[in-house]
Amino acid sequence: MTILEQLADHARARVEQAKAQYPIEALAERARAVPVHAVPSFEQALRRPGMSFICECKKASPSKGLIAPEFPYLEIARAYEAAGADAISVLTEPKWFLGKNEYLAEIAAAVNVPCLRKDFTVDAYMIYEAKMLSASAVLLICSILSQEELKTMIQLCDTLGLSALVEAHDAGEVKMALDAGARIIGVNNRNLKDFSVDTENSRRLRELIPPEVLFVSESGIKDENDIRALRDAGADAVLIGETLMRAEDKGALLTAFRMAGMSEH
Repeated sequence: MTILEQLADHARARVEQAKAQYPIEALAERARAVPVHAVPSFEQALRRPGMSFICECKKASPSKGLIAPEFPYLEIARAYEAAGADAISVLTEPKWFLGKNEYLAEIAAAVNVPCLRKDFTVDAYMIYEAKMLSASAVLLICSILSQEELKTMIQLCDTLGLSALVEAHDAGEVKMALDAGARIIGVNNRNLKDFSVDTENSRRLRELIPPEVLFVSESGIKDENDIRALRDAGADAVLIGETLMRAEDKGALLTAFRMAGMSEH
């Protein structure tokens, strides 16, 4: 069983537990009544000219273990926003990433940029939860969803005013995402089956994605050279987690990355 399958199984167990406490019908009704969080949409934030930066707040990861023993998440999120982050990704997965729903709700209330709920979405319940937590976007991972589930979830996001970041890892999954109507496709440079990292994966898959679909390169971004390479490969946005989380001065590093992402023309 890959770590991704374990993450998905654990997410299913979490959803069953949550449904037992609060039925999906009641949650859906409440979520539909909540106004869309008053920040630019995640999709709008990524459509701005130039490369956009999605900066991640995470305490731990399955590949690296504990990344931030001290985790002043509001301070981190505000530093990202001050340095020009276009969006903030917040881990809510509790077991391997030590995330919490509260982190997302509090960060979304503290910043004026859209927040992505970074979790292993396996059920519509989690999309309604994301809306209740003031997320602007959710992550949908092709390899843990069927074609039909993916399509239905993208449509549900649309009706709730949320963006869907659809994650693909190979050509087949890019096709699946496009067929399901994805408008934002993220290519994970980290293979979640064995955790190897290859930023060339973004370059290879970029040409399969039509120009009107936003292209996000995720994971494995270490320095300005990676940013320049991804800019030249045509990435509309990058999602950076561990490198920023480990940086002493997150704002300074993000500023350097943003400079590197600017077009040379």
